[in-house]
Amino acid sequence: MAYASFGVNTPVMSVVISVFMAGLALGSLLGGTLTGQWNNRPAAVPLIYYAAVEAIIGLGAFAVPSLFSWGETVLLPLGNSNSNQYLFFSALIIFISLIPWCVCMGATFPIVMSFIKKTSNEKDSFSFLYIANVFGAMFGVLITAFVLIELFGFHGTLNIGAFFNLSISVICAIAGIYNFNYPILVNNLKNQTGQRTNKDKTGQSSGSFLKILFSTGFICMALEVIWTRDFTIVLKTQVYSFAALLFVYLLSTFFGSWLYRTYSNVLVIKLPILLFLALSFSLLPVLIDDPRIQQSFYGVLLSIMPFCIVLGYVTPMLVDQYSFGDPKRAAKAYALNVLGCIFGPLIASYLFLPFLGVKISMILLSGLFLPFFYKEVRAFFFLSPIKKTLFVFILAVGILEVGTSFDYENVPRSYYSRSTIYRDYAATSISGGEKLKKRLYVNGIAMTDLDPTTKVMAHLPLTLLSHSPKSALDICFGMGTTYRSLLSWNIQTTAVELVPGVFKSFDYFFDDVDRLRKLSNGHMVVDDGRRFLKRTNQKFDVITIDPPPPIEAAGSSLLYSAEFLEIIKQHLTEGGILQLWMPVTADRATAEAIARTITEGFPYVRVFPSVEYVSVSDSVQKLGYFFIVSTSPIANISSREMARKLPESARKDLLEWYPKLNCEQIFGRILSLEFTPEKIVDLSFNNKITDDRPYNEYYLLRRLNFLDPKIR
Repeated sequence: MAYASFGVNTPVMSVVISVFMAGLALGSLLGGTLTGQWNNRPAAVPLIYYAAVEAIIGLGAFAVPSLFSWGETVLLPLGNSNSNQYLFFSALIIFISLIPWCVCMGATFPIVMSFIKKTSNEKDSFSFLYIANVFGAMFGVLITAFVLIELFGFHGTLNIGAFFNLSISVICAIAGIYNFNYPILVNNLKNQTGQRTNKDKTGQSSGSFLKILFSTGFICMALEVIWTRDFTIVLKTQVYSFAALLFVYLLSTFFGSWLYRTYSNVLVIKLPILLFLALSFSLLPVLIDDPRIQQSFYGVLLSIMPFCIVLGYVTPMLVDQYSFGDPKRAAKAYALNVLGCIFGPLIASYLFLPFLGVKISMILLSGLFLPFFYKEVRAFFFLSPIKKTLFVFILAVGILEVGTSFDYENVPRSYYSRSTIYRDYAATSISGGEKLKKRLYVNGIAMTDLDPTTKVMAHLPLTLLSHSPKSALDICFGMGTTYRSLLSWNIQTTAVELVPGVFKSFDYFFDDVDRLRKLSNGHMVVDDGRRFLKRTNQKFDVITIDPPPPIEAAGSSLLYSAEFLEIIKQHLTEGGILQLWMPVTADRATAEAIARTITEGFPYVRVFPSVEYVSVSDSVQKLGYFFIVSTSPIANISSREMARKLPESARKDLLEWYPKLNCEQIFGRILSLEFTPEKIVDLSFNNKITDDRPYNEYYLLRRLNFLDPKIR
């Protein structure tokens, strides 16, 4: 939902994660302060406060969508989405929208710990709650991403979450009221805490605990953002891929916490050993996510498990040993851990990834564990020769493997003798190849080739206009082929692209880019396409959209949704045309949903399959479909008339990659393949794509035949 309001990019994801963590940290501190005032209060008081907090969290399900919409409107005058003021104020709006509910979430830990303190002798209450919380989070991710959103949409899923929050609130309020005078079993826990030693069984001071908790939070969440970009080439860009990554992270954390709760009394693992394991395991993704070895979806996910298991063990252990069951001390320790989680995603998005890339960033983050081994490094010189040799050998092998490993940024570059790479806060853009074999990669995923299809995206709608074109808008820039073809008509042309590096790659693909950049009628804008249209009053004769592949890509529904098409209609001139591309990889149900959304949004629709020309009489359906739509009748003219409408510069552009054909032949072949939308749309099929129901992104249940798509 934040993507829909603020743009589909890494900063939005990072800010949402950081604000969530900031709320947990602040709530933990406030909750810890609050519980310090309850020493002589009845045991049911924390339970009643917990009921109130859960009720407030439930209300957030209704408030956040409205706050996002308000924030989107407020931000429209602030310019492009890559401007510093937009990045700052969009983060501020997200903070305002999420922080109240996240603060309440963070307060739940110390509040419930206070209840446990009053009613039992449990001194490891933080880990007791932490393991339950992570277990719930794990299933929350699983059922939300894989089941609920497909069935009920975003708002329906939020309503379900609110229902359970409010149910918990009612249950705890009733329990608190009926047991208000529940006896306090432990009154001297504060004294016990004061008598505890300032060192754990390994001799580490409590001050070291706090430093380690901050560092592990920082490293872990920074790595999660980097993993998301690094694993894209294997996991792809589907919502399920991101959900699976988060699920594995939570599952591993749960397992590590369970090991601590179950075996810490019988098996004491020294903290330096745990941190050394964390350092070693944090490098596994660097080694395993190497394209020169056989990669798999499951292998990549498994590579993060050992690291997350260790942190799942370390975090509750340190908080327990620091707090000794005292809610206020636990709140402080947990808040510091979460504070690291706040800075991790931000530093990863705005500093590490743009300037260092994924591989160096992961190695650097792993190196942040090293300061905790200074005692062990000093002790190295006193080891026996055999142990010293073994240690040096393992270290040398590790350095060699890390130093020679590849990541996805090296994949395209290793294929081609010539390539360029641009990193920024949004993505890593890589260009490679020679002549007509050039290709653009974004985060390791091949986006587009130099293909005549993207030229047709410009020339087809322009020739079908019933009036002379004066302006055009190109959303999703890609290699810039469509933008370049639009400019060949000598009209005002605007291109909108979310990733700054994609614009920088333009020079790689065409030799005349310097000339094009100097044209006064050409404008390239870094922004989200929807946001650009919302903040401009300009209207266009043609708007052409080429959503990024695959059809199931996270956020792609925002370019097909009914709400977006309504925005498009407001920015078309009288008789203006929208060209919307649908790849052939769309499954039948998704294709029907897209077609129904378009046909219900526009009264006039023409559909043409894309073709790659081999000769005048021979063509191959290759990539997908051009939807040519308008609110006014679309001209039904011959291929000869279409060819005559081309300016000389546009004619040369269309024939650039067709030296043996003429324009009339090209348009003739396109017109001969036209078919009606009814061939795609099943009239008994009632689904369409909306912002709330991203049908193309959430498809698992119907593809597993758990649902009849026509009933959905």
